[in-house]
Amino acid sequence: MPHDSTTPTSQNASPKCVWPPVAVPGQGQHASGVGPTEDEPNPPGAGNEGPELLDELRSAISQYVILPSQEALDAVTLWVAATHLQPAFQHAPRLAVVGPAKRCGKSRLLDVITETVHKPVITVNASTAAIFRSVTDEPPTLLVDEADTLFGSPKVAEKNEDLRGLLNAGHQRNRPALRIAGPEHKPVEYPTFAMAALAGIGDLPDTIMDRSIVIRMRRRAPGEKVAAFRARRDTPQLHQLRDRLAAWTDRIAGQAVTREPPMPVEDRAADTWEPLVVVSDLAGGHWPVTARSACASMSAFEAGQDEEGGLEIRILTDIRAAFASCGDPDALATTRMLAMLKEDPEAPWAEYGTGGLTPRGLQLLLKDYGINSANIRFPDGSQAKGFARNKFLDAWARYCPTGADASTSDATGG
Repeated sequence: MPHDSTTPTSQNASPKCVWPPVAVPGQGQHASGVGPTEDEPNPPGAGNEGPELLDELRSAISQYVILPSQEALDAVTLWVAATHLQPAFQHAPRLAVVGPAKRCGKSRLLDVITETVHKPVITVNASTAAIFRSVTDEPPTLLVDEADTLFGSPKVAEKNEDLRGLLNAGHQRNRPALRIAGPEHKPVEYPTFAMAALAGIGDLPDTIMDRSIVIRMRRRAPGEKVAAFRARRDTPQLHQLRDRLAAWTDRIAGQAVTREPPMPVEDRAADTWEPLVVVSDLAGGHWPVTARSACASMSAFEAGQDEEGGLEIRILTDIRAAFASCGDPDALATTRMLAMLKEDPEAPWAEYGTGGLTPRGLQLLLKDYGINSANIRFPDGSQAKGFARNKFLDAWARYCPTGADASTSDATGG
């Protein structure tokens, strides 16, 4: 049953919905007994306190910590609210709170959201086995501070490979971990699905970052002031806000299950941001537009932060420009292509590696696209290693389409 909004939910109980719930025709409740159905949304002005609650939560967070942007503050607010609706979602987005150095506010942000998320399980250095057993069929919210101590060096990261696998698997529902357990040594399934926030210095492993809403913290500038967070004084107020948030999400849980909102991004970014956009749509007010704006701008920024992936996209666009500057010939010699790439002072190729981009380095950057050099005979009769232009057409259309490429792809269902 939904929480009574006048009664504090001291246990911070989650919505009692099953996956997936079954709507009973003609009834105002799901078969699971949770909230109104999709056909019976809360009409505006009829007790839907969602916009005001999210505004209040955003204000509370900003009181104690300065986020790097308004979009980041909006994203954290929606992520916290989404933790109270985890049983409704297909994906459990991570919140990666990272910064370049100490004293950027990472731990303080974790302090605040710990008091407002659903069923927090916080740790600084827990064993993988302990975290396995903390995730139940009713997902908690995992909160890991000093995550750089778990993944900061290759040697340490190798020891915590199981934990990284758990965090990756838990991003999607129905990805249990199998372990041999019990006196009969039988395989046992452990649930992994749970939202998680991880804070640390420097980026987390790529596979975790790719499943995360990334908050890139920075030190406060002179003149930027925040209130000191004192648990004895401030926690009760945050818990009251958490309980009101839990009561509201409990009432909308039935609607959240069936939502498939239009998204401004695609693929994994859409999977990761969808729970936040669902919350925004159910809240209404300015939040649907606010959420999609944050999603689009923050996803676009992170797309350029993956150095390896970013360089692989960059090489495609720069090679296309090289072909275009030569009149789009059928092929370019490798030596000519490398010279043109290194001539661009704004490109990274002149300083790539120890002596600039080499034929071997170029081949490695193009490997994932299935593009290889070959012996080519050129119109002047010379023969040399080079690249045929038509070998790039598919990769250009898929990974860095121009307007014409995008239109062709849409028209063919690509």
